[in-house]
Amino acid sequence: MAEITASMVKELREKTDAPMMECKKALTEAGGDMDKAEEVLRVKLGNKASKAATRVAAEGVVAIHIAVDGKLGSIFEINSETDFVAKNDDFLTLAANCARLVAEKNPADIAALAALPLGDGTVESVRTALVGKIGENMSPRRFVRVEAKGKLASYIHGGSKIGVLVDVVGGDEALAKDLAMHIAASKPKSLDASGVSAELLDTERRIAIEKAREAGKPEAMLEKIAEGTVQKYLKDVTLLGQVFVKAEDGKQTIEQLLKSKGASVAGFTLYMVGEGIEKKVTDFAAEVAAQAAAAAASK
Repeated sequence: MAEITASMVKELREKTDAPMMECKKALTEAGGDMDKAEEVLRVKLGNKASKAATRVAAEGVVAIHIAVDGKLGSIFEINSETDFVAKNDDFLTLAANCARLVAEKNPADIAALAALPLGDGTVESVRTALVGKIGENMSPRRFVRVEAKGKLASYIHGGSKIGVLVDVVGGDEALAKDLAMHIAASKPKSLDASGVSAELLDTERRIAIEKAREAGKPEAMLEKIAEGTVQKYLKDVTLLGQVFVKAEDGKQTIEQLLKSKGASVAGFTLYMVGEGIEKKVTDFAAEVAAQAAAAAASK
Protein backbone atom coordinates (compact mmCIF):
# COMPACT_ATOMS: atom_id res chain seq x y z
CA MET A 1 0.00 0.00 0.00
CA ALA A 2 1.22 3.50 -0.85
CA GLU A 3 2.58 5.57 2.02
CA ILE A 4 0.19 8.37 3.01
CA THR A 5 2.35 11.41 3.64
CA ALA A 6 1.48 14.64 5.42
CA SER A 7 1.88 16.55 2.16
CA MET A 8 -0.69 14.27 0.48
CA VAL A 9 -3.16 14.88 3.30
CA LYS A 10 -2.52 18.63 3.09
CA GLU A 11 -3.07 18.64 -0.69
CA LEU A 12 -6.38 16.78 -0.39
CA ARG A 13 -7.53 19.11 2.38
CA GLU A 14 -6.73 22.17 0.26
CA LYS A 15 -8.69 20.68 -2.63
CA THR A 16 -11.74 19.69 -0.61
CA ASP A 17 -11.85 21.62 2.70
CA ALA A 18 -12.54 18.28 4.42
CA PRO A 19 -11.15 17.65 7.95
CA MET A 20 -7.55 16.41 8.09
CA MET A 21 -8.43 13.03 9.61
CA GLU A 22 -11.14 12.45 7.00
CA CYS A 23 -8.60 13.24 4.28
CA LYS A 24 -6.11 10.75 5.73
CA LYS A 25 -8.78 8.04 5.99
CA ALA A 26 -9.90 8.67 2.41
CA LEU A 27 -6.34 8.51 1.08
CA THR A 28 -5.76 5.28 2.97
CA GLU A 29 -8.95 3.79 1.57
CA ALA A 30 -7.99 4.92 -1.93
CA GLY A 31 -4.47 3.55 -1.68
CA GLY A 32 -2.97 7.00 -2.13
CA ASP A 33 -4.92 7.82 -5.31
CA MET A 34 -5.83 11.52 -4.99
CA ASP A 35 -8.80 11.47 -7.38
CA LYS A 36 -10.23 8.32 -5.82
CA ALA A 37 -9.78 9.82 -2.34
CA GLU A 38 -11.72 12.92 -3.39
CA GLU A 39 -14.51 10.65 -4.61
CA VAL A 40 -14.50 8.78 -1.28
CA LEU A 41 -14.90 12.11 0.53
CA ARG A 42 -17.80 13.10 -1.68
CA VAL A 43 -19.59 9.88 -0.78
CA LYS A 44 -19.10 10.63 2.91
CA LEU A 45 -19.40 14.40 2.99
CA GLY A 46 -21.42 15.27 -0.11
CA ASN A 47 -20.71 18.42 -2.12
CA LYS A 48 -18.68 19.90 0.74
CA ALA A 49 -15.81 17.90 -0.72
CA SER A 50 -16.01 19.31 -4.25
CA LYS A 51 -14.49 22.73 -3.55
CA ALA A 52 -11.66 22.25 -6.05
CA ALA A 53 -14.02 22.05 -9.01
CA THR A 54 -15.08 25.68 -8.65
CA ARG A 55 -12.10 27.32 -6.96
CA VAL A 56 -10.86 30.42 -8.72
CA ALA A 57 -7.38 31.46 -7.68
CA ALA A 58 -5.51 33.40 -10.37
CA GLU A 59 -6.05 37.11 -11.02
CA GLY A 60 -6.77 38.76 -14.35
CA VAL A 61 -9.75 39.74 -16.47
CA VAL A 62 -12.16 38.49 -19.10
CA ALA A 63 -12.67 40.74 -22.13
CA ILE A 64 -15.41 40.44 -24.75
CA HIS A 65 -15.69 41.94 -28.22
CA ILE A 66 -18.86 41.87 -30.32
CA ALA A 67 -19.14 43.32 -33.84
CA VAL A 68 -21.74 46.03 -34.42
CA ASP A 69 -24.12 43.64 -36.17
CA GLY A 70 -23.91 41.14 -33.30
CA LYS A 71 -22.96 38.28 -35.62
CA LEU A 72 -19.28 37.98 -34.75
CA GLY A 73 -17.60 38.08 -31.38
CA SER A 74 -14.98 36.72 -29.02
CA ILE A 75 -14.28 36.14 -25.36
CA PHE A 76 -10.73 36.29 -24.03
CA GLU A 77 -8.98 35.71 -20.71
CA ILE A 78 -5.63 37.14 -19.64
CA ASN A 79 -4.08 36.44 -16.24
CA SER A 80 -1.96 38.59 -13.95
CA GLU A 81 -0.18 37.95 -10.68
CA THR A 82 -2.20 40.41 -8.60
CA ASP A 83 -5.61 42.03 -8.66
CA PHE A 84 -3.88 45.43 -8.56
CA VAL A 85 -2.51 44.87 -12.07
CA ALA A 86 -5.88 43.48 -13.24
CA LYS A 87 -7.28 46.99 -12.62
CA ASN A 88 -4.49 48.77 -14.51
CA ASP A 89 -5.77 50.77 -17.52
CA ASP A 90 -2.95 49.59 -19.82
CA PHE A 91 -3.63 45.97 -18.86
CA LEU A 92 -7.36 46.40 -19.54
CA THR A 93 -6.60 48.02 -22.89
CA LEU A 94 -4.38 45.08 -23.85
CA ALA A 95 -7.17 42.67 -22.91
CA ALA A 96 -9.73 44.61 -25.00
CA ASN A 97 -7.38 44.78 -27.98
CA CYS A 98 -6.71 41.05 -27.80
CA ALA A 99 -10.44 40.27 -27.75
CA ARG A 100 -10.93 42.51 -30.79
CA LEU A 101 -8.06 40.86 -32.67
CA VAL A 102 -9.40 37.38 -31.94
CA ALA A 103 -12.73 38.34 -33.51
CA GLU A 104 -11.25 40.20 -36.48
CA LYS A 105 -8.18 38.10 -37.32
CA ASN A 106 -9.24 34.62 -36.18
CA PRO A 107 -5.85 33.43 -34.81
CA ALA A 108 -5.43 29.67 -34.46
CA ASP A 109 -4.13 29.79 -30.88
CA ILE A 110 -2.46 31.98 -28.24
CA ALA A 111 0.87 31.84 -30.08
CA ALA A 112 -0.75 33.07 -33.29
CA LEU A 113 -2.52 35.84 -31.35
CA ALA A 114 0.81 36.91 -29.82
CA ALA A 115 2.29 37.37 -33.31
CA LEU A 116 -0.50 39.65 -34.59
CA PRO A 117 0.31 43.33 -35.21
CA LEU A 118 -0.69 45.73 -32.45
CA GLY A 119 0.31 49.38 -32.21
CA ASP A 120 3.93 49.80 -33.34
CA GLY A 121 4.73 46.13 -32.77
CA THR A 122 2.91 42.91 -31.99
CA VAL A 123 0.68 41.67 -29.20
CA GLU A 124 3.71 39.98 -27.68
CA SER A 125 5.92 43.07 -27.85
CA VAL A 126 3.18 45.17 -26.26
CA ARG A 127 2.76 42.54 -23.53
CA THR A 128 6.51 42.37 -22.92
CA ALA A 129 6.81 46.15 -22.69
CA LEU A 130 3.91 46.25 -20.23
CA VAL A 131 5.52 43.55 -18.09
CA GLY A 132 8.68 45.66 -17.98
CA LYS A 133 6.73 48.81 -17.12
CA ILE A 134 4.60 47.27 -14.35
CA GLY A 135 7.10 44.68 -13.13
CA GLU A 136 4.64 41.83 -13.04
CA ASN A 137 4.02 38.95 -15.40
CA MET A 138 0.80 38.73 -17.41
CA SER A 139 -0.24 35.78 -19.54
CA PRO A 140 -2.88 35.56 -22.26
CA ARG A 141 -4.58 32.26 -21.44
CA ARG A 142 -7.51 31.31 -23.70
CA PHE A 143 -10.13 32.60 -26.12
CA VAL A 144 -13.15 31.57 -28.14
CA ARG A 145 -14.27 33.18 -31.38
CA VAL A 146 -17.95 32.88 -32.34
CA GLU A 147 -19.74 33.35 -35.65
CA ALA A 148 -23.32 33.54 -34.44
CA LYS A 149 -26.24 31.58 -35.77
CA GLY A 150 -28.49 34.19 -34.19
CA LYS A 151 -27.20 37.26 -32.39
CA LEU A 152 -24.56 37.53 -29.68
CA ALA A 153 -25.16 38.90 -26.21
CA SER A 154 -22.66 39.28 -23.39
CA TYR A 155 -22.37 39.97 -19.70
CA ILE A 156 -19.35 40.88 -17.58
CA HIS A 157 -19.55 40.57 -13.80
CA GLY A 158 -17.42 41.15 -10.72
CA GLY A 159 -14.81 43.50 -12.10
CA SER A 160 -14.41 41.45 -15.28
CA LYS A 161 -13.82 38.24 -13.31
CA ILE A 162 -16.74 36.43 -14.97
CA GLY A 163 -17.64 36.77 -18.63
CA VAL A 164 -20.41 35.26 -20.74
CA LEU A 165 -20.87 35.21 -24.50
CA VAL A 166 -24.15 33.65 -25.67
CA ASP A 167 -25.57 33.05 -29.16
CA VAL A 168 -29.35 33.54 -29.07
CA VAL A 169 -31.58 32.72 -32.04
CA GLY A 170 -34.86 34.66 -31.98
CA GLY A 171 -36.28 36.52 -29.02
CA ASP A 172 -35.31 40.09 -28.23
CA GLU A 173 -32.43 42.01 -26.69
CA ALA A 174 -33.91 41.82 -23.18
CA LEU A 175 -34.17 38.03 -23.36
CA ALA A 176 -30.59 37.72 -24.61
CA LYS A 177 -29.30 39.90 -21.76
CA ASP A 178 -31.29 37.91 -19.20
CA LEU A 179 -29.82 34.67 -20.54
CA ALA A 180 -26.26 36.01 -20.33
CA MET A 181 -26.84 37.16 -16.74
CA HIS A 182 -28.43 33.82 -15.83
CA ILE A 183 -25.40 31.93 -17.16
CA ALA A 184 -23.04 34.11 -15.11
CA ALA A 185 -25.12 33.49 -11.98
CA SER A 186 -25.93 29.78 -12.39
CA LYS A 187 -22.75 28.64 -14.20
CA PRO A 188 -24.09 25.76 -16.32
CA LYS A 189 -21.55 23.27 -17.59
CA SER A 190 -23.24 22.79 -20.97
CA LEU A 191 -26.31 23.67 -23.02
CA ASP A 192 -27.99 20.30 -22.57
CA ALA A 193 -27.28 16.72 -21.48
CA SER A 194 -25.35 15.94 -24.66
CA GLY A 195 -22.60 18.29 -23.50
CA VAL A 196 -21.99 16.53 -20.18
CA SER A 197 -19.30 13.86 -20.39
CA ALA A 198 -20.17 10.21 -19.79
CA GLU A 199 -17.26 10.03 -17.34
CA LEU A 200 -18.76 12.80 -15.21
CA LEU A 201 -22.17 11.12 -15.21
CA ASP A 202 -20.61 7.78 -14.29
CA THR A 203 -18.92 9.44 -11.32
CA GLU A 204 -22.19 11.00 -10.15
CA ARG A 205 -23.97 7.67 -10.57
CA ARG A 206 -21.27 5.80 -8.65
CA ILE A 207 -21.32 8.31 -5.80
CA ALA A 208 -25.12 8.17 -5.60
CA ILE A 209 -25.06 4.38 -5.37
CA GLU A 210 -22.45 4.38 -2.60
CA LYS A 211 -24.30 7.07 -0.62
CA ALA A 212 -27.59 5.15 -0.94
CA ARG A 213 -25.86 1.92 0.09
CA GLU A 214 -24.33 3.58 3.16
CA ALA A 215 -27.80 4.92 4.01
CA GLY A 216 -29.07 1.34 4.10
CA LYS A 217 -31.19 1.42 0.94
CA PRO A 218 -32.05 -2.00 -0.59
CA GLU A 219 -29.68 -3.16 -3.36
CA ALA A 220 -32.62 -3.52 -5.75
CA MET A 221 -33.31 0.21 -5.44
CA LEU A 222 -29.77 1.50 -5.92
CA GLU A 223 -29.81 1.85 -9.71
CA LYS A 224 -33.17 3.64 -9.65
CA ILE A 225 -31.94 6.01 -6.94
CA ALA A 226 -28.75 6.68 -8.89
CA GLU A 227 -30.67 7.42 -12.08
CA GLY A 228 -32.87 9.91 -10.23
CA THR A 229 -29.77 11.58 -8.81
CA VAL A 230 -28.18 11.81 -12.26
CA GLN A 231 -31.30 13.39 -13.76
CA LYS A 232 -31.39 15.96 -10.96
CA TYR A 233 -27.70 16.63 -11.54
CA LEU A 234 -28.34 17.22 -15.25
CA LYS A 235 -31.06 19.74 -14.45
CA ASP A 236 -28.63 21.56 -12.18
CA VAL A 237 -25.70 21.72 -14.62
CA THR A 238 -27.34 22.16 -18.05
CA LEU A 239 -28.57 25.57 -19.16
CA LEU A 240 -31.85 24.30 -20.58
CA GLY A 241 -32.61 22.32 -17.42
CA GLN A 242 -31.88 25.09 -14.93
CA VAL A 243 -34.61 27.16 -13.34
CA PHE A 244 -34.46 30.72 -14.67
CA VAL A 245 -32.99 32.98 -11.96
CA LYS A 246 -35.69 35.59 -12.56
CA ALA A 247 -38.59 33.12 -12.75
CA GLU A 248 -41.50 34.64 -10.87
CA ASP A 249 -42.87 31.23 -9.88
CA GLY A 250 -39.45 29.83 -9.05
CA LYS A 251 -40.11 26.92 -11.41
CA GLN A 252 -39.81 28.08 -15.02
CA THR A 253 -36.77 26.50 -16.67
CA ILE A 254 -34.63 28.15 -19.31
CA GLU A 255 -36.01 25.67 -21.84
CA GLN A 256 -39.57 26.74 -20.98
CA LEU A 257 -38.58 30.43 -21.08
CA LEU A 258 -37.07 30.06 -24.55
CA LYS A 259 -40.13 28.19 -25.81
CA SER A 260 -42.43 30.94 -24.54
CA LYS A 261 -40.37 33.51 -26.46
CA GLY A 262 -39.99 31.47 -29.64
CA ALA A 263 -36.23 31.49 -29.20
CA SER A 264 -33.32 29.09 -28.76
CA VAL A 265 -29.69 29.15 -27.66
CA ALA A 266 -27.17 28.00 -30.25
CA GLY A 267 -24.33 27.97 -27.72
CA PHE A 268 -22.54 29.88 -24.98
CA THR A 269 -19.12 30.35 -23.42
CA LEU A 270 -18.61 31.07 -19.73
CA TYR A 271 -15.19 32.16 -18.49
CA MET A 272 -14.30 32.59 -14.82
CA VAL A 273 -10.89 34.14 -14.29
CA GLY A 274 -8.37 31.61 -13.07
CA GLU A 275 -10.75 28.67 -13.32
CA GLY A 276 -8.70 25.51 -12.81
CA ILE A 277 -5.54 27.43 -11.87
CA GLU A 278 -4.10 27.24 -8.38
CA LYS A 279 -2.24 30.35 -7.27
CA LYS A 280 0.99 29.64 -5.47
CA VAL A 281 0.72 30.73 -1.84
CA THR A 282 4.04 31.96 -0.56
CA ASP A 283 5.06 31.42 3.07
CA PHE A 284 6.97 34.68 3.46
CA ALA A 285 8.71 33.70 6.70
CA ALA A 286 9.84 30.40 5.22
CA GLU A 287 11.04 32.16 2.08
CA VAL A 288 13.12 34.65 4.08
CA ALA A 289 14.58 31.82 6.18
CA ALA A 290 15.47 29.85 3.06
CA GLN A 291 17.16 32.87 1.49
CA ALA A 292 19.12 33.52 4.71
CA ALA A 293 20.23 29.89 4.86
CA ALA A 294 21.32 29.97 1.22
CA ALA A 295 23.28 33.18 1.80
CA ALA A 296 25.00 31.69 4.83
CA ALA A 297 25.89 28.53 2.92
CA SER A 298 27.48 30.52 0.09
CA LYS A 299 29.93 32.31 2.44
